[in-house]
Amino acid sequence: MADNKFPSEMIDLPSEGRLYPKEHPCSDGKIEIKYMTAKEEDILTSQNLISKGVVIDRLLDSLILTQGVKIDDLLLGDKNAIMVAARILAYGPEYTCEVVNPVDGQKSSKTFNLADCPFKKLPKDITENSFEVTLPISKKKIKFSLLTGKEERLIETDLKASKKLGSVSPELTTRLRYIIKEVDGDNSQSVINDISQNMLSRDSIFLREQIKKNSPDIELSQEIEIGGETVKVNIPMTVGFFWPES
Repeated sequence: MADNKFPSEMIDLPSEGRLYPKEHPCSDGKIEIKYMTAKEEDILTSQNLISKGVVIDRLLDSLILTQGVKIDDLLLGDKNAIMVAARILAYGPEYTCEVVNPVDGQKSSKTFNLADCPFKKLPKDITENSFEVTLPISKKKIKFSLLTGKEERLIETDLKASKKLGSVSPELTTRLRYIIKEVDGDNSQSVINDISQNMLSRDSIFLREQIKKNSPDIELSQEIEIGGETVKVNIPMTVGFFWPES
Protein backbone atom coordinates (compact mmCIF):
# COMPACT_ATOMS: atom_id res chain seq x y z
CA MET A 1 0.00 0.00 0.00
CA ALA A 2 1.29 3.45 -0.90
CA ASP A 3 1.81 6.17 1.70
CA ASN A 4 -1.48 7.93 0.94
CA LYS A 5 -5.10 7.79 2.04
CA PHE A 6 -6.13 5.32 -0.67
CA PRO A 7 -5.24 1.63 -0.83
CA SER A 8 -3.14 0.83 -3.87
CA GLU A 9 -1.30 -1.98 -5.63
CA MET A 10 1.87 -2.31 -7.69
CA ILE A 11 0.95 -4.17 -10.86
CA ASP A 12 3.11 -5.78 -13.51
CA LEU A 13 3.11 -4.58 -17.12
CA PRO A 14 3.18 -6.91 -20.16
CA SER A 15 6.11 -4.98 -21.65
CA GLU A 16 8.14 -5.59 -18.45
CA GLY A 17 9.31 -1.99 -18.96
CA ARG A 18 11.75 -3.07 -21.69
CA LEU A 19 10.32 -0.74 -24.35
CA TYR A 20 10.62 2.43 -22.26
CA PRO A 21 13.73 4.61 -21.85
CA LYS A 22 15.76 3.86 -18.71
CA GLU A 23 14.65 7.17 -17.16
CA HIS A 24 10.95 6.33 -17.64
CA PRO A 25 9.15 5.65 -14.33
CA CYS A 26 7.83 2.34 -15.73
CA SER A 27 11.17 1.03 -17.00
CA ASP A 28 11.11 -1.48 -14.12
CA GLY A 29 7.97 -3.05 -15.59
CA LYS A 30 5.65 -1.97 -12.79
CA ILE A 31 3.12 0.76 -12.12
CA GLU A 32 1.20 1.75 -8.99
CA ILE A 33 -2.56 2.27 -9.19
CA LYS A 34 -5.11 2.98 -6.50
CA TYR A 35 -8.43 1.31 -5.91
CA MET A 36 -11.43 3.00 -7.52
CA THR A 37 -13.56 5.34 -5.43
CA ALA A 38 -16.86 7.17 -5.93
CA LYS A 39 -14.83 9.92 -7.63
CA GLU A 40 -13.82 7.50 -10.40
CA GLU A 41 -17.40 6.29 -10.74
CA ASP A 42 -18.35 9.93 -11.39
CA ILE A 43 -15.80 9.94 -14.22
CA LEU A 44 -17.32 6.76 -15.68
CA THR A 45 -20.79 8.33 -15.80
CA SER A 46 -19.70 11.70 -17.23
CA GLN A 47 -21.67 12.11 -20.44
CA ASN A 48 -19.25 14.82 -21.56
CA LEU A 49 -16.25 12.47 -21.29
CA ILE A 50 -18.21 9.60 -22.83
CA SER A 51 -19.22 11.72 -25.83
CA LYS A 52 -15.60 12.79 -26.35
CA GLY A 53 -14.43 9.18 -26.21
CA VAL A 54 -11.91 9.86 -23.44
CA VAL A 55 -13.71 8.42 -20.40
CA ILE A 56 -11.44 5.36 -19.97
CA ASP A 57 -8.26 7.43 -20.36
CA ARG A 58 -9.48 9.94 -17.76
CA LEU A 59 -10.39 7.08 -15.43
CA LEU A 60 -6.98 5.43 -15.72
CA ASP A 61 -5.15 8.75 -15.29
CA SER A 62 -7.11 9.26 -12.08
CA LEU A 63 -6.02 5.82 -10.81
CA ILE A 64 -2.30 5.96 -11.66
CA LEU A 65 -0.16 6.90 -8.65
CA THR A 66 3.32 6.43 -10.13
CA GLN A 67 4.78 9.92 -10.37
CA GLY A 68 5.34 11.37 -13.85
CA VAL A 69 3.17 8.83 -15.71
CA LYS A 70 0.09 9.53 -17.79
CA ILE A 71 -1.84 6.91 -19.73
CA ASP A 72 -0.77 8.64 -22.97
CA ASP A 73 2.86 7.78 -22.12
CA LEU A 74 2.21 4.04 -22.13
CA LEU A 75 2.04 1.37 -24.81
CA LEU A 76 -1.42 0.12 -25.71
CA GLY A 77 -0.81 -3.36 -24.28
CA ASP A 78 0.30 -1.91 -20.94
CA LYS A 79 -2.75 0.34 -20.93
CA ASN A 80 -4.98 -2.71 -21.47
CA ALA A 81 -3.34 -4.50 -18.55
CA ILE A 82 -3.87 -1.49 -16.28
CA MET A 83 -7.53 -1.34 -17.33
CA VAL A 84 -8.07 -5.00 -16.41
CA ALA A 85 -6.19 -4.63 -13.11
CA ALA A 86 -8.24 -1.54 -12.22
CA ARG A 87 -11.46 -3.44 -12.89
CA ILE A 88 -10.33 -6.41 -10.75
CA LEU A 89 -9.37 -4.13 -7.85
CA ALA A 90 -12.70 -2.29 -8.08
CA TYR A 91 -15.21 -5.09 -8.55
CA GLY A 92 -13.34 -8.38 -8.39
CA PRO A 93 -12.19 -10.70 -11.20
CA GLU A 94 -15.61 -12.10 -12.16
CA TYR A 95 -17.03 -10.42 -15.26
CA THR A 96 -20.42 -11.50 -16.62
CA CYS A 97 -21.40 -10.52 -20.14
CA GLU A 98 -23.17 -11.77 -23.24
CA VAL A 99 -21.08 -13.72 -25.73
CA VAL A 100 -21.74 -15.09 -29.20
CA ASN A 101 -20.96 -18.72 -29.99
CA PRO A 102 -18.52 -18.56 -32.93
CA VAL A 103 -19.88 -21.89 -34.18
CA ASP A 104 -23.62 -21.18 -34.47
CA GLY A 105 -23.99 -17.47 -33.61
CA GLN A 106 -26.19 -18.13 -30.56
CA LYS A 107 -25.93 -15.63 -27.68
CA SER A 108 -25.62 -16.60 -24.04
CA SER A 109 -24.51 -15.08 -20.74
CA LYS A 110 -21.12 -16.21 -19.43
CA THR A 111 -18.89 -15.29 -16.51
CA PHE A 112 -15.16 -14.82 -17.11
CA ASN A 113 -12.39 -14.75 -14.52
CA LEU A 114 -10.27 -11.76 -15.54
CA ALA A 115 -7.48 -12.90 -13.22
CA ASP A 116 -6.94 -15.84 -15.60
CA CYS A 117 -6.01 -13.57 -18.53
CA PRO A 118 -2.28 -14.12 -19.20
CA PHE A 119 0.23 -11.63 -20.54
CA LYS A 120 1.54 -11.87 -24.09
CA LYS A 121 5.17 -10.94 -23.48
CA LEU A 122 7.97 -9.75 -25.70
CA PRO A 123 10.57 -12.03 -27.28
CA LYS A 124 13.49 -12.31 -24.86
CA ASP A 125 15.97 -10.52 -27.14
CA ILE A 126 13.94 -7.29 -27.36
CA THR A 127 15.33 -4.48 -25.20
CA GLU A 128 14.00 -1.26 -26.79
CA ASN A 129 11.06 0.09 -28.75
CA SER A 130 12.79 -0.21 -32.11
CA PHE A 131 12.30 -3.14 -34.46
CA GLU A 132 13.82 -3.85 -37.87
CA VAL A 133 12.40 -6.14 -40.55
CA THR A 134 13.01 -6.71 -44.26
CA LEU A 135 9.83 -6.73 -46.34
CA PRO A 136 9.53 -10.02 -48.29
CA ILE A 137 8.57 -8.59 -51.70
CA SER A 138 10.16 -5.14 -52.04
CA LYS A 139 13.14 -6.16 -49.82
CA LYS A 140 13.06 -2.75 -48.16
CA LYS A 141 14.41 -2.57 -44.62
CA ILE A 142 11.87 -1.07 -42.26
CA LYS A 143 12.42 0.21 -38.73
CA PHE A 144 9.25 0.58 -36.68
CA SER A 145 8.16 1.32 -33.13
CA LEU A 146 5.07 0.36 -31.17
CA LEU A 147 2.64 3.19 -30.52
CA THR A 148 1.96 4.95 -27.24
CA GLY A 149 -1.39 6.35 -26.19
CA LYS A 150 -0.30 9.80 -27.34
CA GLU A 151 0.37 8.56 -30.86
CA GLU A 152 -2.93 6.66 -30.90
CA ARG A 153 -4.68 9.93 -30.06
CA LEU A 154 -2.88 11.73 -32.90
CA ILE A 155 -4.02 9.00 -35.29
CA GLU A 156 -7.63 9.47 -34.14
CA THR A 157 -7.32 13.22 -34.77
CA ASP A 158 -5.96 12.65 -38.28
CA LEU A 159 -8.73 10.17 -39.08
CA LYS A 160 -11.45 12.56 -37.88
CA ALA A 161 -10.00 15.27 -40.13
CA SER A 162 -10.03 12.87 -43.10
CA LYS A 163 -13.64 11.91 -42.35
CA LYS A 164 -14.71 15.56 -42.61
CA LEU A 165 -13.34 15.62 -46.15
CA GLY A 166 -15.68 12.77 -47.05
CA SER A 167 -12.88 10.56 -48.35
CA VAL A 168 -12.26 6.85 -47.69
CA SER A 169 -10.96 6.50 -44.14
CA PRO A 170 -7.17 6.02 -44.44
CA GLU A 171 -6.87 4.09 -41.20
CA LEU A 172 -4.18 1.64 -42.26
CA THR A 173 -1.96 4.14 -44.08
CA THR A 174 -2.30 6.69 -41.27
CA ARG A 175 -1.28 4.08 -38.70
CA LEU A 176 1.72 3.04 -40.80
CA ARG A 177 2.86 6.69 -40.99
CA TYR A 178 3.18 6.76 -37.23
CA ILE A 179 4.58 3.24 -36.76
CA ILE A 180 7.31 3.34 -39.43
CA LYS A 181 10.40 5.28 -38.35
CA GLU A 182 12.87 4.52 -41.13
CA VAL A 183 13.02 3.04 -44.65
CA ASP A 184 16.38 1.73 -45.89
CA GLY A 185 18.13 4.07 -43.45
CA ASP A 186 16.09 7.12 -44.48
CA ASN A 187 13.92 8.62 -41.73
CA SER A 188 12.54 11.58 -43.73
CA GLN A 189 8.79 12.00 -43.43
CA SER A 190 8.33 12.15 -47.20
CA VAL A 191 9.85 8.69 -47.64
CA ILE A 192 7.78 7.29 -44.76
CA ASN A 193 4.60 8.83 -46.21
CA ASP A 194 5.36 7.33 -49.62
CA ILE A 195 5.84 3.77 -48.42
CA SER A 196 2.82 4.03 -46.10
CA GLN A 197 0.67 4.85 -49.12
CA ASN A 198 2.27 2.54 -51.66
CA MET A 199 3.44 -0.53 -49.77
CA LEU A 200 2.57 -3.77 -51.57
CA SER A 201 -0.25 -5.72 -49.92
CA ARG A 202 1.90 -8.76 -49.15
CA ASP A 203 4.53 -6.51 -47.57
CA SER A 204 1.82 -4.72 -45.59
CA ILE A 205 0.42 -7.99 -44.25
CA PHE A 206 3.92 -9.16 -43.28
CA LEU A 207 4.67 -5.90 -41.46
CA ARG A 208 1.40 -6.02 -39.54
CA GLU A 209 2.13 -9.61 -38.51
CA GLN A 210 5.54 -8.52 -37.20
CA ILE A 211 3.97 -5.64 -35.28
CA LYS A 212 1.45 -8.01 -33.70
CA LYS A 213 4.14 -10.59 -32.89
CA ASN A 214 6.23 -8.00 -31.05
CA SER A 215 3.38 -6.22 -29.22
CA PRO A 216 3.14 -7.02 -25.50
CA ASP A 217 -0.45 -7.16 -24.25
CA ILE A 218 -2.93 -8.95 -22.02
CA GLU A 219 -4.81 -11.80 -23.69
CA LEU A 220 -8.51 -10.99 -23.48
CA SER A 221 -9.75 -14.34 -24.75
CA GLN A 222 -10.66 -17.55 -22.94
CA GLU A 223 -12.02 -21.02 -23.62
CA ILE A 224 -15.57 -21.55 -22.37
CA GLU A 225 -18.26 -24.22 -22.56
CA ILE A 226 -21.18 -23.37 -24.84
CA GLY A 227 -23.80 -25.94 -25.84
CA GLY A 228 -21.62 -28.81 -24.72
CA GLU A 229 -18.65 -27.62 -26.78
CA THR A 230 -15.44 -25.90 -25.75
CA VAL A 231 -14.86 -22.76 -27.82
CA LYS A 232 -12.40 -19.88 -27.57
CA VAL A 233 -14.02 -16.45 -27.54
CA ASN A 234 -12.81 -12.88 -27.16
CA ILE A 235 -13.96 -11.28 -23.92
CA PRO A 236 -16.25 -8.42 -25.02
CA MET A 237 -15.67 -5.03 -23.43
CA THR A 238 -19.23 -3.92 -22.66
CA VAL A 239 -20.53 -1.11 -20.44
CA GLY A 240 -20.69 -3.69 -17.65
CA PHE A 241 -16.89 -4.02 -17.60
CA PHE A 242 -16.55 -0.91 -15.43
CA TRP A 243 -20.17 -0.65 -14.38
CA PRO A 244 -21.40 -4.14 -13.37
CA GLU A 245 -25.05 -4.63 -12.50
CA SER A 246 -25.63 -4.47 -8.77
